[in-house]
Amino acid sequence: MTTYTLGKHQVNRVGFGAMQLPGPGVFGPPRDHDHALAVLRRAIELGVNHIDTSQFYGPDVANRLIREALHPYPAELALVSKVGARRDEHGGWLPAQQPDELRRDIEENLQTLGVDRLAAVNLRITDDHEDPSAPATVDADLFDRQLSTMIAARDEGLINGIGLSNIAIDHLRIALDRTDVVCVQNAYNLIDRTSQPILDLCTQRGIAFVPFFPLGSAFLPQNPVLTHPEIIKTATDLGRTPAQIALAWTLAQAPNVLLIPGTSSVAHLEENLAVADIELPSSLIDALR
Repeated sequence: MTTYTLGKHQVNRVGFGAMQLPGPGVFGPPRDHDHALAVLRRAIELGVNHIDTSQFYGPDVANRLIREALHPYPAELALVSKVGARRDEHGGWLPAQQPDELRRDIEENLQTLGVDRLAAVNLRITDDHEDPSAPATVDADLFDRQLSTMIAARDEGLINGIGLSNIAIDHLRIALDRTDVVCVQNAYNLIDRTSQPILDLCTQRGIAFVPFFPLGSAFLPQNPVLTHPEIIKTATDLGRTPAQIALAWTLAQAPNVLLIPGTSSVAHLEENLAVADIELPSSLIDALR
């Protein structure tokens, strides 16, 4: 399967994440403005029809680059954003979890991207965990009010679908009791399969699962995914890079997995998009299971 449903959109299973387009630390302007535009335009040329972004990437930077490079957008392009955080003047990450903050951020995404409606917006749940990739704990009262804000935005036509990010499985169960969910974004990779039960539930319910950190957490001093011996051996055998093998492994876990690898390099973009054509040997799948 080369495509999957993302709400009202049928998208290719390898898309593009805009997080790496701004400067270091996802803060400030890109190192090379023209090259950032070239990456976005090349992605569309190669068939990308799912771009993941956020107003707090930069902040504002990723969305403005997307608009400058691609507006007016191709009709089939699914623009997906997320809300739930903001940046301070030094680039620090701060929560923006209150319903009025979520609504404001949805409207700012629309304005900066120059659209009337987004394909989906992910509600990213944040709490006081030291590990930014750890699923958040459930605050039932706040989550109920957050869901009401997201449902209202959808019903008013500002977004086509509601997504969730950085969640525990109870978040998803609570949400599904109230409304449709079109996608979930959680950390997931060869080493960190904490979200496997969430992926399984999404697969059962036909919900797109969009893993972040598919190549390993950016917050770890070493990368156990790209240095895994089976990944390195398969990459050598197939004439691919370890990153391509790790991405292909993630894509192979379930038909509803959508990848959004990000990069600020055209060459890396082309490598990332090529993973859709990689057929992994069954021996690798068995060894890593």
